[in-house]
Amino acid sequence: MAKLYFTYSAMNAGKSTILLQSAYNYRERGMQVMLWTSGHYREGESETADICSRIGLKAEAYLYRDELNLFELISARMNEGPLNAVFVDEAQFLEGEQVWQLAHVADRLGVPVMCYGLRTDFQGKLFAGSAALLAIADQIREVRTICHCGRKATMTARMDSGGRALIEGAQVDVEKAQYVSLCRQHWEEVTHIHST
Repeated sequence: MAKLYFTYSAMNAGKSTILLQSAYNYRERGMQVMLWTSGHYREGESETADICSRIGLKAEAYLYRDELNLFELISARMNEGPLNAVFVDEAQFLEGEQVWQLAHVADRLGVPVMCYGLRTDFQGKLFAGSAALLAIADQIREVRTICHCGRKATMTARMDSGGRALIEGAQVDVEKAQYVSLCRQHWEEVTHIHST
């Protein structure tokens, strides 16, 4: 039985690398995969973009946006031939309804769906897609990365060009901001969110 998987972490833990390696493994065995990534911060009308890892791996993927019905699009792709797995990068940007559509791909079409993304934003709040995935995914896995102190990093801080943590602003800002992964203690120290 196919399942819906969610692999999450803080920034820069290697989620995209794991996704690309897994997709490569399927293809190497002659299986067909469909890759998706977020179109939320990409301008233009393009339907595809590359998923890129920090270590230089990349592969072309379809772009999902809020208005797309992923179940219908994946079903249509299956009419063209076999499909063995679906991979979704930046899954935190999915809408809750899209997460259910991906669950239907696993449940009704019998195709495993592997989603990769952040759990929380720079303010320590769940992304909508991550909240839905944490609620309904069949299997949840954390990819670990480390804080500068050596402890496990579970939080992501948004930093300005001067190295100061930002605590206000839009949930998504990939153009100007820099992000750093921190343990909860150091995240709280730099953001002062929830400090007592």
